[in-house]
Amino acid sequence: MSCPDDAPDALLRLVLAGGATPVRRRLLERHGTPRAAIRAGAGAWRAAGLDETQVGALLAPPPEPLATGRDWLAASESHHLLGWNSPDYPPLLRDGPNPPLALFVDGDPTLLWRPSVAVVGSRSPSAGGRDNAAAFARALTRAGVVVVSGMAAGIDAAAHESALEQTDGTTVAVLGTGPDQAYPRRHDRLRERIAGKGAVVSEHPPGTGAHPSHFPRRNRIIAGLSLATLVIEAAERSGALITARQATDSGRDVFAVPGSIHNPLARGCHRLIRDGAGLVEQAGEVLDALAPQLAGCARILRDHLHEPERSPPGRPVHGPLAGQTNYQKLWDALGHDPTGMDRLSERTGLTTAALSSMLLAMELDGRVSVEHGRYCRKG
Repeated sequence: MSCPDDAPDALLRLVLAGGATPVRRRLLERHGTPRAAIRAGAGAWRAAGLDETQVGALLAPPPEPLATGRDWLAASESHHLLGWNSPDYPPLLRDGPNPPLALFVDGDPTLLWRPSVAVVGSRSPSAGGRDNAAAFARALTRAGVVVVSGMAAGIDAAAHESALEQTDGTTVAVLGTGPDQAYPRRHDRLRERIAGKGAVVSEHPPGTGAHPSHFPRRNRIIAGLSLATLVIEAAERSGALITARQATDSGRDVFAVPGSIHNPLARGCHRLIRDGAGLVEQAGEVLDALAPQLAGCARILRDHLHEPERSPPGRPVHGPLAGQTNYQKLWDALGHDPTGMDRLSERTGLTTAALSSMLLAMELDGRVSVEHGRYCRKG
């Protein structure tokens, strides 16, 4: 995937121009593609609101960052640059406040369209908090939900690692550095694993190091990509609370796990709950609360990938869908008693990722109900 009209250089130049993002988005809106926006010239750039620093950077792009960006994009087929006006840009993020002009993605960019939940919290969690992060991430990925986090130490890392441990688990890391830089540096191997099985995302060009101002901006992307944000442990002043606030600003759900009144890392969660966040004790409660949004995301993803709407078994299937056997196999594996994803995978031989998509389609059709991550026939 790349930007429209196969001109990643033009989009890269717009990214490297820096400055206010809304005016660069306006330039893209007016001219349709990055290449057309660059060709429009300095007069059109100024008319769109670009300042003289941005105009100068477009006329003479910084050579070293430009070369680094070009080399990174050419280095691997898994390296992508998605412009704000690209059809591949994730729709949830596009609809949020101040979406990035572009996203550098190392890994599978289609994961940014999948139903996802952000799991965030303290960089220095308690042992119980780390266990909770792993347990929630494990259950969410087994239900086919992508776990999004910031690859920081503590809760973030525990959530990513737990998702990676699942056979079909997927996770997205949003960085406050370039997509090729791990922060903290000891997470370089974790970054590689996430890129190999999921996706690493950044609005910053390759080669960009960490800076304190980058992390609140990173948090808005974490919140914007996700249907909801789950806070596991957070002190009263915590970056996780910034992510939660940005999720609220984006119109997304916020959930928090309560803790001991004697644990200072529970105070941020308790404050969120007092302010209206959902109190949750297990992942099934998150999944139940998000069921309508999860179904909607599945439909959007099918449309984006040009997959046909699937009719569940038990009803006639006509045309090109006739003869599909996996839905019948799944229907036969379901009973009237709630059944977990692992058991359904054992009964059908299908992966949890495939089952998740199929179950969402069947739920949309009114044939399946889900409670606490367990599925059964409806009616």
